Amino acid sequence: MRLLVTRPDEDAGGTIAALEAMGHEAIASPLLTIHPIADAEIPDEKWQAILITSANGARAAGAHPDFETIKFIPVFTVGTASAEAAREAGFASVTTAQGNVETLTALVVSRLDPSAGPLLHIAGSVIAGDLKGGLEQHGFQVERVTLYEAKVAGHLPEAACEALMSGAVDGVLFYSPRTAATFAALVKSAGLGAALKPVMAYCLSQPVAEALDGLPFRDVRVSEEPGQGALLSLIGN
Repeated sequence: MRLLVTRPDEDAGGTIAALEAMGHEAIASPLLTIHPIADAEIPDEKWQAILITSANGARAAGAHPDFETIKFIPVFTVGTASAEAAREAGFASVTTAQGNVETLTALVVSRLDPSAGPLLHIAGSVIAGDLKGGLEQHGFQVERVTLYEAKVAGHLPEAACEALMSGAVDGVLFYSPRTAATFAALVKSAGLGAALKPVMAYCLSQPVAEALDGLPFRDVRVSEEPGQGALLSLIGN
């Protein structure tokens, strides 16, 4: 199969390699670009733990000038990809919730004590879910620091346009509601909606699928779990 991968370049490499190992052809079509905010200030606090909800957040933390001051603080991540990125960035202690914001909230509540100190949430400029609000309901103090910005593309990547217009796309992979919504807007703007009729959409979660509402995909399939392994299992060999 020929599949569009809509992830940012920083995240797409592993996905493309996995698809090629399965015998598919992957077409890189990033709809977001990641821009670290190097001058963002990380407050000097006695943090109980750090919460990371994306691989890009982990990478941005690792590249931050103050990383050495936080690298030994325990880290809790939303999923496997963010956990791997946190370890690669140099964090010494990483635990993953292997799910979404809700499972991360539950993990933190079960492992940490609100009275033991504040939590640092490393995030991007656009946030999915309300991790801070959910934890504050359980008495935790959470401070969010924005270390990167994810900017949406102004038009569909040329490779994606050419593949859709020529009928050379069998499916599109979507990992976030924002990416899916961006794809929907750009496809409509380019007048390529009809090109999606023979195309499958593979979505990481139900909110991702809902962001594609109105597009005439042949079918929209949703992963049973919010992880890349489960998403790729929808495609098969």
